[in-house]
Order: sequence, then C-alpha cells, then structure tokens
Amino acid sequence: MRRRPSRVHGIFNIDKPTGMTSHDVVDAVRRLVRERRVGHAGTLDPLATGVLVVCVGQATRLIEFMVGHPKEYRVVVRLGITTDTYDADGRVLEERPVPPLSTAEVEKVLARFRGEIEQVPPRYAAIRHKGKRLYEWAREGVEVEPKPRHVTIHELVLEAWDPPDLTLRVRCSAGTYVRSLAHDIGQALGTGGHVTALRRLASGPFRVEDAVPLETLLHTSDWQAYLWPVDAGLVDIPVVELDPTQAEAVRHGRALHALPPGQQDGEWRRAYAGGQFLAMLQWNAARRVWQPRKVLFT
Repeated sequence: MRRRPSRVHGIFNIDKPTGMTSHDVVDAVRRLVRERRVGHAGTLDPLATGVLVVCVGQATRLIEFMVGHPKEYRVVVRLGITTDTYDADGRVLEERPVPPLSTAEVEKVLARFRGEIEQVPPRYAAIRHKGKRLYEWAREGVEVEPKPRHVTIHELVLEAWDPPDLTLRVRCSAGTYVRSLAHDIGQALGTGGHVTALRRLASGPFRVEDAVPLETLLHTSDWQAYLWPVDAGLVDIPVVELDPTQAEAVRHGRALHALPPGQQDGEWRRAYAGGQFLAMLQWNAARRVWQPRKVLFT
C-alpha cells in the first residue's frame, strides 16, 4: 500500500516545556499533523525549555542547514554542588562551600570563557561513541572520556549574582554544551557548579518571543497558523531566481551553467521560481555548474 504524499510542509518554532525530551516533542507533533516525516534541528535537554525547531514534511530535508545555527541561552548555575550530568537531574558528586565572591571576581573568571574555547562534552550527552550515545554508555556504567571540541562563546553576560546562583546569558556556536560551560565556570571559581534552569532564547532566526508553547499547539484546531515556511531557517543562504527554462531543468535534476559562479566548491544557493521556493543548488567547482541537490517542490 502506497503512503499518501505529505500535504504538510513547514517549520514549527516550539517553546519546549521542561521534563520532555526533544524526541517526545517530535512524537507529539507527528501525531498532531499525521505526518511521518518530522524531525528537530537541535536537541534540548529534558530540563531545558525554549526554542525547539521542529521540521515537518519537506522541511526535514533542510535540517542540515539549521543545526549549525548559533544559539542563545539563559542559564542558572548553582555554585557549590557538582553532579554527574552537570545539571539538577544528576547525582550529586561533591559539595563545596561558596565563598562571598564579588561581582568583579565572577566577571574576571567569566572573561576566560569568552571567544573560542575548548570544552569537553558531558558524559551524559547525545553525541555518539562507537555507535552508541554517550548517555547510554554512562547509564551502563562504562567510562567513556568524550573528546574535547572547539566552540565559540560569542557573548557571555552576567545577568544576576544571587549567591549561590549565577544567571548568565550565553550566545554561542552550534555544538556548545551549556552544561559543560556551567560546570567549567564552577570549577574555575573553585566551588563547582551545575545547571538548575536552562532556556534557549534563540536558534538562528527563530526566537523564543515568536515560539508557540507546545501545549497551545497541541490543543488548537488551527495549528497550521503556527507553521513557518520551509525556507524560514535558510536566511543566511543566498538566493537565486530561476527563469522558467532553468526551473524546468532543476525540476528534472539537470545542472545549471548560466548562473553566476560560486566562490568555492560546495557552496549552496536557495533557488526560487516565480517567487516560490523550489530547490537547493550546490556549486560544483570542477564542472563549473550548479547542481540540484534537494528539489523540494515540482
């Protein structure tokens, strides 16, 4: 039996509630829209709330362009307590007294974490090692030391210091673990620390002010009103407008020669025909052509 073609394509900017995994949200959306092809563009921990970008239908083919978006968070770090997961859901490993730190002393330590830094992901993380996620190894009691990675902290602002809690706003590159950042700041302050609250304020162009609470989305008969266009997450990719002949060639998977060349091999362009999003084109420097890699609509 042939599966019916999808009639739902687009992106939900969802304000994820605490206590749910990102996969739980995807499953809820899948049931709501009755579409198998649903996925998210960047995991949020169960403890975290805020922006979760959920793609439906043809938009799932564009997730790879959205997972790399820079992110923005507000995080509360409780000093004095270290846990195995680096957040409040974990097991307490150590407790230390918190000295009467001044704001200036805290700021001096925070300065060390701005810019490009090296961080080690938490042992309880979703990244894979030998085919299994780190948190699966950790739950089995297997010690796996995650490899350090380079990330960029574009902005790290101390919003409040109410001992023992630091409230920080973080704008960072994709792949940054805020839990690791909180842990490392706690270690640098000599107290240890863990995350007690985490809210994603933005992921690329998607901001929490524009997000729909999951509960609202699931209990409205007009959920289509919250669906963003499939190309809403591609704002940083240049656009090319195709004439009817070029559009027809792209629909049939044929390369284009007449468009302005790319700067380097592998560059992407958003292709539109008559103002409607059609496909993603990639520059092939060896052949000097734009190749249709993802034809979304015909």
